[in-house]
Amino acid sequence: MTGNVGQSLAAALHDHRNGRLHEAERVYRQILATDPRNADALHLLGVLAHETQRFDLALDLIGQAISVALNISLFHDNLGHVLESLGRLDDAAASYRRAIEQDPAFAEGHQHLGTVLIEQERLDEAAACFRRAIETRPDYREAWNNLAAVLLRQRRMEEAAACYRRLLADSPNDAQAHLSLAEALLALERPEEAIPSYRQALALRPDWAEAFTRLGVAFMRNADPAAALGCFQSAVRLRPNDPDAHVNLAIALLLAGDMAAGWQEYEWRSRLKPVAGARREFGRPLWRGEAATGQTLLIHAEQGFGDMIQFCRYAPLAHARGMRVIVEAPAPLIRLLGTLGGVEALVPRGDKLPRFDWHCPMLSLPLAFGTTLARIPGTTPYLRADPEEAASVAVRLAEEAPDGLRVGIAWAGNPDTEFDQRRSLDPDRLAPLWPVPGVRFVCLQESGFARPASSPLIDLMEGISDFAGTAAVIANLDLVISADTAPVHLAGALGKPVWLLNRFDNCWRWLTGREDSPWYPTLRIFRQPRPGDWDSVLGRVAAALRRAADSYGSSKHALPGGFPGGGGRG
Repeated sequence: MTGNVGQSLAAALHDHRNGRLHEAERVYRQILATDPRNADALHLLGVLAHETQRFDLALDLIGQAISVALNISLFHDNLGHVLESLGRLDDAAASYRRAIEQDPAFAEGHQHLGTVLIEQERLDEAAACFRRAIETRPDYREAWNNLAAVLLRQRRMEEAAACYRRLLADSPNDAQAHLSLAEALLALERPEEAIPSYRQALALRPDWAEAFTRLGVAFMRNADPAAALGCFQSAVRLRPNDPDAHVNLAIALLLAGDMAAGWQEYEWRSRLKPVAGARREFGRPLWRGEAATGQTLLIHAEQGFGDMIQFCRYAPLAHARGMRVIVEAPAPLIRLLGTLGGVEALVPRGDKLPRFDWHCPMLSLPLAFGTTLARIPGTTPYLRADPEEAASVAVRLAEEAPDGLRVGIAWAGNPDTEFDQRRSLDPDRLAPLWPVPGVRFVCLQESGFARPASSPLIDLMEGISDFAGTAAVIANLDLVISADTAPVHLAGALGKPVWLLNRFDNCWRWLTGREDSPWYPTLRIFRQPRPGDWDSVLGRVAAALRRAADSYGSSKHALPGGFPGGGGRG
């Protein structure tokens, strides 16, 4: 490139970079009018066409430039950008690879190939590309950021945190990097380390609603709900229409026992992306507790099985107001909910619904009934086991556990739940319970979950396909011990004594600073004193179980002393 053509290209490129696109395009075209095979003009005009979203023109022009100068990495790289914009990811990746072939030290080529591989969910290959870009250019911030993002998605949190620390060493005022480091630390179950990073992000961007929400979540995970509440309130003030901030505020309010405000805020859950996709539109009004004597209310289930078992208690209350009640629920709950009073019809989810006048999601019922901490409908039992099924289980238990205290055990919930790694236990951690004398342990964990390697468990769960079957087992027990999963709710709804193995970052429904629950009079809570500390929980449970077994052995009563509530074997 010499003489006037070179000067014209340099001037046009200056205009291009400074946003004077019309003038730059005019000069590029002038050059091509006299030199149609000028590779630089073809390439730069193609880049400009891409920037102005004329993708087909860009594809043609950069393709012509490559036909003139095949071995220039930058040309192949920019062709990859155009192809990526057109959604032709395989072709874009091939262009980026050709750019790298021409110059293996071309850091941008490795970086751009990595971004396409992310879109194709080829995360291991993408991470390798970003690492090669960094090897070539150690200060390549975009590559560091993308590598860290891939590591976050792969749940390789320690490595991701190291990447963000490397970024922050060079740029301590990068608010996004502070936030991302905090996210990695929170995923590593280190909320106390995450909190200062969230705070640093907010010091750099004081009006960042998302950072306030995430800081609030970290405080919740660190068992500091009062601090969390302030963060969520700040997030809502900064972004009033953010459902994530509102739902987190709801959870903090409910945990604090402010249910009147909490249920109102919790209605924002229908706007959360994962929930909004499953939002039901029935063409009927949403019931908010209006007087509707003689009219039909459809109560439809949502969220987990435990939630449904907990909140189905409101169906008889709607019936008591003079409404005809229909309940729609997943098939595994249908037989169990058939024991619920005041329900006219049960419909398995997916079946055709009968006519109704109003509808209400199950977790909106507390709002409809104006539930406060003092007005929780806590009378149990409100569900019952089938007598014949319970009698059949009784025969089996009489053979396998003819004496001693019968204790049901469940240790794991749905592994796809976000918080399950904090809620569920490795079954082998239950080992401190097995030596307690005078106790017969009965498995309540569904088939398909790992069992303890060595235990005295009596397993009756094979062949049980719904919650009515589990209820028949629980009816024959003296006590249920469970992590925060559906068996806790089922035992509580049946009026059976139940001990909850509760994680450190407590679920809102169990409130704070309590060993009992207004939702279930027969519930006793054993809380972790520190995140992940199941050993101290199980040590306290073993000691309490030993006292209960001793009391049972000496008194021969069906319900041992020291259990909250009443009950006994069904």
